[in-house]
Amino acid sequence: MEVGFIGLGLMGRPMALNLIKAGHTVHVWSRRRESMRALLEAGAGDCASAADVARRAAVTISMVADAPDVEQVALGPAGVAEGAGEGHVHIDMSTIAPAAAQSIAARLAAQGIAALDAPVSGGEGGAIAGSLTIMVGGEAAAFERVLPLFEAMGSSVTRIGEAGAGQVAKACNQILTGVGVAAVAEALNFARKSGVDAAPVREALLGGFAWSRILENHGQRMLDRNFQPGFKAWMHHKDMRIVMDEAHRLGLALPAAAATAQLFSAMLGSVLGEDDSVAMLKLLERMSGGLGE
Repeated sequence: MEVGFIGLGLMGRPMALNLIKAGHTVHVWSRRRESMRALLEAGAGDCASAADVARRAAVTISMVADAPDVEQVALGPAGVAEGAGEGHVHIDMSTIAPAAAQSIAARLAAQGIAALDAPVSGGEGGAIAGSLTIMVGGEAAAFERVLPLFEAMGSSVTRIGEAGAGQVAKACNQILTGVGVAAVAEALNFARKSGVDAAPVREALLGGFAWSRILENHGQRMLDRNFQPGFKAWMHHKDMRIVMDEAHRLGLALPAAAATAQLFSAMLGSVLGEDDSVAMLKLLERMSGGLGE
């Protein structure tokens, strides 16, 4: 399939490489030309703009930071809508607010372009391995048409519902993962401050109802003090802002999510925003008079 990929950062670059490995013809563009290098070396087509990408491919994918970036790529000057032909499908795999995804989809539809919101979970490791969880909102016919592309990038692909539904599912995911990271960091910091080795504590907890993938994977990273970013704290902070904005809009009480959002805000204030979200442990250690390094 001829596919265009826009946004080649920590996540987008390996996702696009997996499309090439799966045999798809990929055309790429990114604001930072240096980030295109690995894709061009792998045989991707070199494009001058998002519109140029859309002219060359029947399907475009964007993986960028936030809603204004998605809007610019899809609908701005030299954007996808400017270059897309009849029957074009645009997939945005960024994490943005559900209302923003619905608005962008409606404006693309008015120009004859089918839009899917398809945020992902799994971090850089999942992007590299092609094992992402992909949550999709949008028309069923468009979803079926591009399913082979999703299957090249993820091991779990679910159409949730109409436009914006994928972003609702991703917000739910970020509540669970955000609160989970905070809970694991609290537990391991509690063990350490109690004078107990946190490693066997984690091992014991993995055998009971406290087991979670967060405890298994992120807990080990905390023990190893591996804070190299697979998913940067500032990105999780942005996602929790989306959650809380939606909660305010809907009049929902999300007390655990609200507390976690504040902790991520504190991480940014403590210059931990570029670390992985598991650096929540460092924040709690500093708050508790510990190492925090």
